[in-house]
Amino acid sequence: MKFGSAVAAAALLAVVTACGSGTTTTGGGGGGGKVGIDHPRADSNFWNSYIKYVPQMASEYKVDLMPPTNSQNDVSKLVNNVQALVGQGAKAIIMAPQDTGAIANTLQQLENKKIPVVTVDTRPDKGKVYMVVRADNRAYGTKACEFLGEKLGGKGKVVQLQGALSSINGRDRSEAFLECMKSKFPGITVFSEPTEWEGTKAASMLQTRLEQNPDIKGIYMHAGGVHLAPTLQVLKQKSLLVPPSDPKHVFVVSNDGIPEELEAIRKGDIDATVSQPADLYAKYAVFYAKAALEGKTFKPGPTDHDSNIIQLPNGMEDQLPAPLVTKDNVDDKSLWGNQIK
Repeated sequence: MKFGSAVAAAALLAVVTACGSGTTTTGGGGGGGKVGIDHPRADSNFWNSYIKYVPQMASEYKVDLMPPTNSQNDVSKLVNNVQALVGQGAKAIIMAPQDTGAIANTLQQLENKKIPVVTVDTRPDKGKVYMVVRADNRAYGTKACEFLGEKLGGKGKVVQLQGALSSINGRDRSEAFLECMKSKFPGITVFSEPTEWEGTKAASMLQTRLEQNPDIKGIYMHAGGVHLAPTLQVLKQKSLLVPPSDPKHVFVVSNDGIPEELEAIRKGDIDATVSQPADLYAKYAVFYAKAALEGKTFKPGPTDHDSNIIQLPNGMEDQLPAPLVTKDNVDDKSLWGNQIK
């Protein structure tokens, strides 16, 4: 997807002057500066899509973005990368810490140096952040639960391929999914498998569960970017990769909204996904980094871009919309997964 410079400028103005309780006000200071950015990994189709959007958004918003680093799902590398970016003159940092507890000391150091931080997709457990750009991950788990619960008629067995529980995202999705199942579909048994966001672990755990419980009828994948391919491979090996009309079909709901998931929905290999907005993550990460350098502040409440800013103990979070995608709306052109080539 492409934004013309006029459209980008209008979008920036619209967000800065957003009406309602999400309105921004101009604080003290202001000015520009280099923005350092660390990408969390390059082994996920979701994150690779996000990475492609970032320089486009930086160009549109005229942000002086430094050459990115990549922490490869390793918090120690993230810490070292951030230190290097600061040493090279970064005045603001964009990061996506996969371990949301272990980054606290680094955030404290950045606060001491008056370097604002925007985190993408994950919300640090402690440590000050200027803004978290994220969607409501608890809603992900609830949507997945409700979809599978209805498809299974409130009874049967499902596997939850969790992300890392050291991540707020993994915890939010998992806890909401389990709470929803317990309250709304008590007749469904849930097997939860912590995959650490790794496809090989997901494949191994799913294969073992299917061998032990061949009557499993549902799967919730926390991250299609890393879970989709291995899950489909295991289902194919078990002769379970069949259309939804086949009694052997295992209903699968995912998170991410990558093009491969949308194609799998069209083919009937999976049934739904929650579309995480990779394009909007990049767009508003860059936007808030620029806003921080300009001394702008924000208030909790609805925004003009269909999101809601909430107050956190350690900052604020802009919860961007993330729709459920099924065969009924999989061809919607507004989905970022249908726009990226």
